[in-house]
This record gives sequence, structure tokens and C-alpha cells, in this order.
Amino acid sequence: MRILLSTYGSRGDVEPIAALAVELRALGAEVRVCAPPDKEFAELLARANLPLVPFAKSWRSWAESSSTAEECVPSVDDFVAGYIAATYDTLAAAAEGCDVFVASGMLHFVAQSVADKVGIPHRFAIFCPSLLGAQGWHALVDAPLNAHRESIGLPPITDARAFLLTGQPWLAADPILSPVHEPGGSTVVRTGAWLLPDDRPLPVELAAFLDAGTPPVYVGFGSMRVPKDSARVAIEASRAQGSRVLVARGWADLGLIDDRDDCFAVGEVNQQALFGRVAAVVHHGGAGTTTTAARAGAPQVIVPQAADQPHWASRVVDLGIGAAHDGPVPTFESLSAALGTALAPETRVRAAAMAGEIRTDGARVAAKLLLETVSRDGPPSSITASR
Repeated sequence: MRILLSTYGSRGDVEPIAALAVELRALGAEVRVCAPPDKEFAELLARANLPLVPFAKSWRSWAESSSTAEECVPSVDDFVAGYIAATYDTLAAAAEGCDVFVASGMLHFVAQSVADKVGIPHRFAIFCPSLLGAQGWHALVDAPLNAHRESIGLPPITDARAFLLTGQPWLAADPILSPVHEPGGSTVVRTGAWLLPDDRPLPVELAAFLDAGTPPVYVGFGSMRVPKDSARVAIEASRAQGSRVLVARGWADLGLIDDRDDCFAVGEVNQQALFGRVAAVVHHGGAGTTTTAARAGAPQVIVPQAADQPHWASRVVDLGIGAAHDGPVPTFESLSAALGTALAPETRVRAAAMAGEIRTDGARVAAKLLLETVSRDGPPSSITASR
């Protein structure tokens, strides 16, 4: 069976797709991955020995243009049309000759049209249940979607939500970290989070820093374009708690504020190996980082920036494994208060206890389910995948 796995988004979108690809390949499927051409994503897929079909436009170019542009925010039509132009042709060509494809991220604007045009079934995966309840904006995208479909000879859509997510979206999120209440009339296929094992050793210099003192507070915001002052605030707030600090540069290119030996800056590393050695994880609240920190038993402080991140922040608070910062821009006072909660002994005890409850088999469950349902040549199962 030939399967295309595709996503257009950040590392939090690419890594789960890679995890599913690895499991499908282990079950004998022929797999290709269509993803943004950013260097770190290409390297991630290469480590897993997965063939990459790259989109023409990098994901980082979207992040950088949105953070630096001075012009007005684009209209909904222009926003949607931009993503369609960046993805449709590549995805349609990659889907030729495949038996099925799985899409995620910003591909919801083109996935159903590709399936209709190429004539193969597709599944759409999301990584946070809060996206299921986002009802209001669906009707806003009818016009650009239908304009594109008309241009490629397809009939107009009548149900934008079903077009974007399908009638039965797949949810790849841990059921303990993020239980879901399905919207009325909708059925969700739940598999657990798709986690890609990472066996890379930590860099020698980083390991030496970790060995040289008490566990540091990790501060990193991934691909989020947070203010550069965020590093200074985080370092000063962590020091006020008596903690050393590990700053992840990320796409905001955060750095150190002085040459004291209680701080260390690092690029992209194996978070699975790292998070078990830190006192707390201060981050933006992406699904992948939240799940990785929870698996490691590390208390969390989530400073949500956008999209699904407020959902993960609220879940961390509800579960007692960390704190949620109020708003996207931390101050010394606000981050100090959040760190005080995360570094409290009771938070660490709760986070450590929950670590063993996080499922690790989500990608395997999804791979088996996909092969089973496609082999039966019918719709995906409407039942929740069992543990």
C-alpha cells in the first residue's frame, strides 16, 4: 500500500507525521512525506530515513513575514488563497499513485480538493481537540475555497467544516492530557499522540552544564516569534527563584544576557532526553512540547502565544502539573509568580506521578487503524481506538 503523509506547519505538525510514517513503514507500507522544506524539518525526516517531498515555500518564511510586515493584516480571502497557492500543486502531484493520504496543519484548505481531484480517500488529523469546537470561522472561508475549486474544475462546497476537517477527523492527542467532548453530530477517531522516538545524545557542552549544578529551568518558545526581551525576563525570574537557566534559541533567536555561568544557550536538541533533567519547562504551549514535558515528569509554565496554546495552558493547570501565564508577554513579576507555582514541591510530585500515565502508542494505533480501514475500502472506524 502506498501512503502519502502530509503537513504544512511547524515542528509540532511535522514530527507527529514523521512518527506515523515510521509506524506505517514498520507495518510494510510504502510511505512518502510531503512537508515544508525548512532545514530542521528536512533533518528530522532524514534522521528517520523518510523521503521528503518538499513544498516550495518554507514554513519559517510565513512566520518571519507575519512578524515583520508593516502592512495591514490580509483579508480572509487573501490569507486562504496564499496557503492554497503554496500547497495545492505540490500536494496534488505527490498524491498521484497513492492509495490514501493523511493531511494535517494548514492543509485543511486543500486536502479535500486534492482527494476529489486525484480520486483517492484522505484522512485529516488534528493534534488538539480545541480545534474541533472552532465553529465561527468556517463560513468565512467559503468564497476562497470555492474560487479555487472552480479554477480546477470541482463543484462548490456546501459544508465548510466538513470540507476542512472531514466528517470524521482524527485526533492525535493524549486522552489524559486532553480529553475531548465531541461536538454534536461529529465523530472523532482518537488514537493518542503520535510520538517520534529520539535517541540522539545531548551535546557534550550541554551535558557538562547539566552536570555542573542543580537542574535548570528550561526556557524555549519553538517557532514562536516572541519578543527578544523574553529571554531577559525569564533569566531574571528564574534566578530570583534560585534556579539556573537553559535558554533555547528557537526561531526568535533568544540568547543570554550576561556571561555568568548559571545560564546556557542551546539550539535544537533532543527534548525527550533533556526534559527529564530540568527543574521546569517554560514554553509556548505547543502540543508536542506539552506532551514531551509531561512524559518527562517536568513541571511546566505555559506562556501561550496563539492557536491551541491556551488550551494546553489550561490543561496543565487543571492537572496540577504546572502554571499558565496570563497573556503572551511575560514580565518579571508575572513569570516569577508562575515559576513559583511550577517549582513548588507538590507540583513536581504531581508531574512525576503523571509521567507514567501518558500514552506512547498513539502512532502505532493510528498506523494499524489506517491500514485496516483502507484495506476494507470503507470509511474510518467511528469507534475510539482502544488502549
